Amino acid sequence: MESKPLNTPSFKMRTRSSNSYKRQELKFGAAPHDMLADFLINLNGKNREHLENVSEHAGTFKQSRLVESVVLICEVLRLEPFTAYQAIEILERFMINHIEEMFVAALPSGADGGKGDIYGSLLIKLSDKFMLLVFSCVQLASKLALHCRIVDNSTAVKFLQSLGYSYNKETLLESELNILKTLNFYINIPNPLTYVETLLEVLGYNDSDVPIKYLHKISQLVLQFVYLQRNPIYHNLLVATIENSAPSEVQRVKFLSVKEDSMLLAVSVIAVSAFILNYTTWDQVLEELRCITGINGESISDFSHIILKEIMGTGTPLKSL
Repeated sequence: MESKPLNTPSFKMRTRSSNSYKRQELKFGAAPHDMLADFLINLNGKNREHLENVSEHAGTFKQSRLVESVVLICEVLRLEPFTAYQAIEILERFMINHIEEMFVAALPSGADGGKGDIYGSLLIKLSDKFMLLVFSCVQLASKLALHCRIVDNSTAVKFLQSLGYSYNKETLLESELNILKTLNFYINIPNPLTYVETLLEVLGYNDSDVPIKYLHKISQLVLQFVYLQRNPIYHNLLVATIENSAPSEVQRVKFLSVKEDSMLLAVSVIAVSAFILNYTTWDQVLEELRCITGINGESISDFSHIILKEIMGTGTPLKSL
């Protein structure tokens, strides 16, 4: 399964420099029509760049329990869903880079043995401050969108204390700075919800009959479900793709580019949501998504099929698809 390069958007509009707005500064449905093409093209470029440089450890820090923890933290603090997804993306990239840096520093020059022991000791060392790192990513994510509530250090200290952690404001600032430095201060990483919402706005602009507001609500729920069930869903997709119930390690590594494809995830989430909302127009929505993104319709259908089966808790094929 492959996602093709983005085609020229099918809608006609006047173009402007995307520097006038940043996608995270606008609530869903507030993006000016003449900016949507810029947003979409920019997102596609970011997605392709990520896929060309995907780490072999990608997805390691998107395990269900960790994702659930971040989502619950954001819900308790009454933060927008954007913040949870952004925090997960920041955490994933930080942890991969940070562990790699620590590993290189800890590995004796020219040594080949003992790598497993070194890696294990690094994870133990990080476990002592992992909750702090997770919360720092939530804090940083909350500062990226103008319309989202920001978690200040006073709130952070009180929240962490309620969980039994005694961190002070200085420690919180040092943790945030550590994350920023490790990521070269680049934390404005497009998250899956941004892809979903941008595509929904384009879809609504192209076809005013599509019930975008309802699709948006359902898409948020479907996306959260996919993130919480990420491993089984992508495993089933891999098995269906290679037609083998026991994928090899080589096949799993090659499949990382599919697991990390945010554009494919977004169109599939929207397709599933459209099916749930009103399956009689599903083919129409699928074709529109194909035209907008250039992603093969069969790829969207296959992934949507897997997600729907997981939602229904059954392995029985859905004939309607």
